[in-house]
Amino acid sequence: MQTLIDISDRLLKSTTDTFTRYLYHNIAWDEALIGIRGAKGTGKTTMLLQYIKKNFPEKQKALYASLDNIWFSKNSLWDLAQQFDAYGGTHLFLDEVHKYPSWAREIKNIYDSFPDLKVVFTGSSMLEIYKQSVDLSRRVVSYELKGLSFREFLEYEYGHKFDKLALEDILKNHREIANSIIFELKILPAFKKYLQNGYYPFYKKTKINYYYAVQQAINKTLEEDLPAIEPIEYATVLKLKKMLAIIAEKLPYQPNTVELGASMETARQLVVKYLYLLDKAGILMCISDEKEKINALSKPQKVYLENTNIVFSLARNNANQGNLRETFFANQMRENHEVIIAKSGDFIVDSQYTFEVGGRNKTGEQIKNTANAFVVADDVESGFQNKIPLWMFGMLY
Repeated sequence: MQTLIDISDRLLKSTTDTFTRYLYHNIAWDEALIGIRGAKGTGKTTMLLQYIKKNFPEKQKALYASLDNIWFSKNSLWDLAQQFDAYGGTHLFLDEVHKYPSWAREIKNIYDSFPDLKVVFTGSSMLEIYKQSVDLSRRVVSYELKGLSFREFLEYEYGHKFDKLALEDILKNHREIANSIIFELKILPAFKKYLQNGYYPFYKKTKINYYYAVQQAINKTLEEDLPAIEPIEYATVLKLKKMLAIIAEKLPYQPNTVELGASMETARQLVVKYLYLLDKAGILMCISDEKEKINALSKPQKVYLENTNIVFSLARNNANQGNLRETFFANQMRENHEVIIAKSGDFIVDSQYTFEVGGRNKTGEQIKNTANAFVVADDVESGFQNKIPLWMFGMLY
């Protein structure tokens, strides 16, 4: 166990808490068992280390351990918990649990056997706790961490801290709110920078080309995380990469599953399943035209790359303004709201509001006969009446 303690101490020394993610303040850290899912590169590890550093001056009370560490090739998670509890430890922070085959069963046993030991664990965004062979869903409090919102980026990059906005506040008071924000900084250059390289917190730290680092994160998700969760072979991983390449050339993509299956030499039902997996992995956004329809059996109406940074990384030739605008809007909105494809306009949110997304000269012609409809305009600092700046929807979380 000393090996893990030494690693934990080294990581804590290099961790700073000058900036914390939105989810950090939403987590009920006092719960006995907490699960945090998220795509690779969104900052789950840093968030755990920040919490330990801030709340445990007595280092022996808390321990961070990544379950892909070689220590676990000869030792079990149960062994760690038993030793840690015996030495007076109270909080275990476990990273990358999906890399440890029996994680769910052993965490359940730890929860049941050590009532004074609290456990926080993180895993891939594909992790579905309720599907495990043992029932953790009744015991664990679950959260999901997305990439940086535009609001968070403004603090992380420029030091400007703004409160998150409720959607209803944006719709009713966007002009007043926008004017208070643009008084503090030039919002449009900051927004352009965010679209290109502001979604993953590691953009500040990577010593290699950022877009190459994004590609590496996607490859690790497909080659390591996915097979650790789903029973798939490497040949399937290659098909998923091919699917991703095909979609990246046609954004936003309206799936033709027969055509896509033929290109991949894959049956239609598997094409739909693969789209669903890539959505769960935080690589694609699959959006239906019906409420709560997206699953492993239903074809989405439109497919986008999950965020604009992936667009620039995988589909730079397809980084046209229309695609970037719709990708940003759907990505930021999906954190707390339900988004479906609209018949008139682009998106319907929460079965209540219709949004038409476009440039600064976009009119409301397509939605003029639609109730609760709004134009979302790029390249404008502030709006008027039902015309709202696109960047403002990055203030939702």
